Amino acid sequence: MAKIPEKNYDPKNFEARIYGEWERSGCFHAEADPSKKPFAIVMPPPNITGQLHMGHALDQTLQDVLIRVKRLQGYSALWLPGTDHASIATEVRVAEDILVNEGKTKAELGRDEFLKRAWAWKDLYGGRITEQQRRLGTSCDWERERFTMDEGLNKAVVEQFVRLYEKNYIYKGNRMINWCPVCGTSLSDAEVEHEDREGRYWYFRYPAADGGEGIVVATSRPETMFGDTAIAVHPDDERYRGMIGKMVVLPIVGRRIPVIADPYPDPGKGTGAVKITPAHDPNDFEVGERHGLEQIVCIGPNAKMTAAAGKYEGMDRYDCRRAWVEELAAASGSGGGGYLVKEEKVNIPIGICYRCDTAVEPMVSEQWFVRMDELAKPAIDAAKDGRLTHVPERFEKIYLHWLEDIRDWCISRQLWGGHRIPAYYCDSCGEIIVARERPESCASCGASGLRQDEDVLDTWFSSALWPFSTLGWPENTPDLSYFYPTSVLVTGYDIIFFWVVRMVFSGLEAMGESPFRHVLVHGLVRAEDGVKMSKSLGNGVDPIDIIDRYGADALRFMLINGSAAGGDMRFSTDKIEAARNFANKLWNASRFIIMNTGSDKSVSGLTPGSAFGPEHDQASGYALCLENIPKHRLRDEDLWILKKISDAAIDITRNIESFDLSVATQKIYELVRNEYCDWYIEFVKPRLAGTDEDDKAVARSVLIAALSDLLRLLHPFMPFITEEIWSFMGKDGKLIVDRWPVALDRGEKSPSYVCDQDEDDEAVARAYAKIEMVKEIVRAVRNIRTEAGAAPSRALPITIKLDGDLGREQLDGAGALIGKLANVSKVTVTEDGAGVPDDAMSSILTRLAVYVAADDLLDYGAERERLGKEQSRLEGNIARLRGKLSNEGFTAKAPEHIVQAERDKLATEEDAYEKVVARLSDIADK
Repeated sequence: MAKIPEKNYDPKNFEARIYGEWERSGCFHAEADPSKKPFAIVMPPPNITGQLHMGHALDQTLQDVLIRVKRLQGYSALWLPGTDHASIATEVRVAEDILVNEGKTKAELGRDEFLKRAWAWKDLYGGRITEQQRRLGTSCDWERERFTMDEGLNKAVVEQFVRLYEKNYIYKGNRMINWCPVCGTSLSDAEVEHEDREGRYWYFRYPAADGGEGIVVATSRPETMFGDTAIAVHPDDERYRGMIGKMVVLPIVGRRIPVIADPYPDPGKGTGAVKITPAHDPNDFEVGERHGLEQIVCIGPNAKMTAAAGKYEGMDRYDCRRAWVEELAAASGSGGGGYLVKEEKVNIPIGICYRCDTAVEPMVSEQWFVRMDELAKPAIDAAKDGRLTHVPERFEKIYLHWLEDIRDWCISRQLWGGHRIPAYYCDSCGEIIVARERPESCASCGASGLRQDEDVLDTWFSSALWPFSTLGWPENTPDLSYFYPTSVLVTGYDIIFFWVVRMVFSGLEAMGESPFRHVLVHGLVRAEDGVKMSKSLGNGVDPIDIIDRYGADALRFMLINGSAAGGDMRFSTDKIEAARNFANKLWNASRFIIMNTGSDKSVSGLTPGSAFGPEHDQASGYALCLENIPKHRLRDEDLWILKKISDAAIDITRNIESFDLSVATQKIYELVRNEYCDWYIEFVKPRLAGTDEDDKAVARSVLIAALSDLLRLLHPFMPFITEEIWSFMGKDGKLIVDRWPVALDRGEKSPSYVCDQDEDDEAVARAYAKIEMVKEIVRAVRNIRTEAGAAPSRALPITIKLDGDLGREQLDGAGALIGKLANVSKVTVTEDGAGVPDDAMSSILTRLAVYVAADDLLDYGAERERLGKEQSRLEGNIARLRGKLSNEGFTAKAPEHIVQAERDKLATEEDAYEKVVARLSDIADK
């Protein structure tokens, strides 16, 4: 006897068990297999400091759907997982932990000891997020799990650095960088977020050195005035033509600075004159480079003022701002007034550290850079010539805009955790040696004891190599040859600049090919009110809490169903509950089927363990093997559901191939919930309860065959429940490694589920059209019943009037189905309108009309009782309103509009009363 699923759907009873079975049996593992096509995804590695959030859940569910489909389609499907060392984030967390538990700072502990603690911290907490990923159903190849700091990846990082250095793409120089005073490190442009904050423009007068009026400039950062080395004006600005080449005086400080002509200032913005501070502004730095201006550093790495700020030395930059503005406002400038001319409140765009939200400080610093102009060109070409596509396509414009305007990439970080820069310094002669291994001596002077650079590389430098370093590069491994380039990258739009761009130009440089063919871009998961989820707002939703309450399948289905490619989505408790209800409906329907059929091995008429013929693997046709059942035994509803699933399977496959995963979930939902559960199962229930054993076998066979393929289609989206139901169906092997119902890449058309002959195709088409018509009729009768208030238990005779081109034979045999599903006692079909009741409610459909006589809809005794109660209610209301309106105290004192409103109510009630009395009279004798 077949095992029966538990009565109640409870994912806690099987999700963890099923995942363990998958992992232990090697279902996730992929190998280079020349007999199969490769399909590969590299997982965006989450930080080891993190835990699963809704963004991760969406990102990984999207990837998991794609990899499960390809696994079922027979590909060697590799999903390569791993975690990122997250240099800044990890260092901050470990330093905080040491300070709290040991009372020591990072500096007090020392580099070597600190790194030991960081690795210990990784061993302790690094596996937390991977265990959470397992709860979600992530079917990645855990046997290949990588870490961005493991030995193989470190070798790849060093190799890439050395190669780029040897090609003159990497250099060390003094350039403008973004500096985070809190994290204590440089940041790349991509690591700086920009937001508007309330600020001010202060307009200060710089007196002319010759005693003239001088020039007024506006600034939002007065504290940087101590580093000013020029005032720039546009060469075509007539207002300042006479000032170019002259000197002005830095207020209070007294230092003279020149007025220079440069195309950078916008004559239409502010006063048209711009103060130039080469050491503290990227644009000013460029102007300074063109004019050979001095770089005066007035703000240090700790965001405190330097000696260049005079008496403000050691003061925080913002404290200095307030005090300095007050001093400038109070001091006397030329003409007797203060140097401060005016101030304006404005929103100022501020660069913010993406890790700690601190305002970054632009400053000139000696750092390592990647020269981007030549590296960016192949990445631009890859997108423009179609070798790399973005889904949705609009993100290609963002990708190209970033690359076309890219600056040299600052890759050095003043941290301890990360890949240390493979550069060595000879203190004897000043030589810098970049090498794969630590040199024993200086190649220039022979001195020993070389000193390695203290800085580490930007986290994104190692992450940029992820698609090929994880496959064995720089060695030419079988995995690298087989799986590279990978097939698709799934990522949020928020890290296109951080990661995607860098992977593309790094892959093109190292491998000669883009690291992936497609970039599937998704949006953010926002809170239910549309606000971005964040720790500070406390509005985040923990995916593990949702899984504990509703199951992983419900969370996955909600996320995919609600995520249009590239757009943000809102987390929805209602949609989570709807997804769980969907799973519950599937569970109950499957349980009913298994209870009434047993496993497919016990059902006559089906090849054991398969709904398909033995030719399936060769021809990949979607033709159901019902060869042991005579074709004439298949009823219309059988042919209808088989065609429904056949057509839907091809549509769903096409949606997945084009990354329209949300559309695919909507179609599978409609197919399972409505067509299969609500219609087909109800169609066949009377057959299962009947006495015709041959017909029962047909119904059971089709039920199981259809359910098998619905489980295959639904599995990538809801893997746990589908695998659990599959296990009760007597199948050979696990669903996760079974097969997909259709393979579009082999070019088959939309075939009949049953046969290929033309006459049989016509039979399927007739059956399909008939059942669709039955559904319309049933819905029409149900709607008429609801509108009339007729009880569901009341059996109704109906009349169907056909249009001229619709023959009576097209409804042959439909009466029993209509009768069962709509509780219809008799079906009368007419083509000329004869027999249509005179007094009837109707529903006009595309090619027919449904009529139900009013006398048949109503229970006149109950209707007389209802109308009698309504008559009494109306009599009471009318008496009350008449009494109120006959009261002169009310009509004389109340406002006219109030009195008129009461008169209108009375008229409405009296009209309703007359209609009720007339209706009671009409049905008095019925």
